[in-house]
Amino acid sequence: MEYTKGIIVSVNEIGTGIFDMLVKCQGIADAAKPGQFVCIYSDDGAHLLPRPISICEAMNGYLRLVFRVAGFGTKELSGKTSGEEIKLLGPCGNGYPELAGDQITVVGGGIGIPPMLYLARKCSENGMKVTAVLGYRDSKTFLKEAFEAYADVIIATDDGSLGVKGTVVDAMKECNTFDKLVCACGPMPMLKGLSTYVEGKGGCALISLEERMACGIGACLGCIVKTKEVDEHSHVHNKRICTEGPVFDSKELDFNR
Repeated sequence: MEYTKGIIVSVNEIGTGIFDMLVKCQGIADAAKPGQFVCIYSDDGAHLLPRPISICEAMNGYLRLVFRVAGFGTKELSGKTSGEEIKLLGPCGNGYPELAGDQITVVGGGIGIPPMLYLARKCSENGMKVTAVLGYRDSKTFLKEAFEAYADVIIATDDGSLGVKGTVVDAMKECNTFDKLVCACGPMPMLKGLSTYVEGKGGCALISLEERMACGIGACLGCIVKTKEVDEHSHVHNKRICTEGPVFDSKELDFNR
């Protein structure tokens, strides 16, 4: 990880309250792996803690960050304009390992969709056949066309206005889509249901957890997840999402604690 300055190239609203930001930041972009994130600091001295934003894509010295406005920090980011500087820390967290094989399913739900694009691209470039299962509230999709460049795309919507009505697991069942390796990011109920489904069929689920973070570097213990084994750092059944994660093998986690 390193603290550095990034230069805003563009900021565009691509969905209701969802913004697509392109940042020139050579060092972080060159080091970033799928599943990692950056911490972005506010210009307002009254807001000391950074906002964690997942890396949607990294290429040729540029970071693509897609985020939903949820509070002061992300609201400030959404108002940035071309040429402005931002302070970043990154790349943060443990992302997805280098993956190999014939095929893979990547799954994203809501604002967990953006980080899966980087993984889909990397896997496609490595010669893997990629299926992307994307879950939205309704037909107002975002990044769908970007995924189509690297994957066969299946859509699930809560209201049934596009694709399969229901969850991403409903869509996987209806479309008879299953690979032994499934990688996902999204809200915890989605990840819990997906992990149960994948493990029940003998597969491996590598899941990236969404969580509110404070420091982003593992010092505050504010973003923990319950685990089956005792953590070496805290000596309890916890792991820090910002440092040990955000990507975990679903078999490590205890969803019932």
